[in-house]
Amino acid sequence: MNIALIAHDSKKELMIQFCIAYSGILSKHSLCATGSTGKLISEATGLQVQRYLNGAHGGAEQITARVSCDEIDVLFFFRDPINAKSDEPNDINVLRVCDVRNIPLATNIGTGEALIHALERGDLDWRENIRI
Repeated sequence: MNIALIAHDSKKELMIQFCIAYSGILSKHSLCATGSTGKLISEATGLQVQRYLNGAHGGAEQITARVSCDEIDVLFFFRDPINAKSDEPNDINVLRVCDVRNIPLATNIGTGEALIHALERGDLDWRENIRI
């Protein structure tokens, strides 16, 4: 499956710890991320991560475009709804496109945990049929 990873600055450390904890599951899938998030994840875990532009420079939009084309199966977007900076990815666009395309989306560690375990169990294998 194609998994996208995005994190606001204040949630990057949480995303890194999440990816370290679940690197065994994530290593079985194709990963992509916004620039700095992908770099940090790759350095911390050794996972291969296709990196797009930094979120402030259009990386979230690049991932959103892939979501629109059904090229992303699962999205982990750890966002800060209280203290998001103006130059961070626009979460409304990402959330809207995920809703339109029925992409499983985790926006916090609680839904992230549920989604990663669903991925491990095969509960999201239906996504494979979408791309046929």
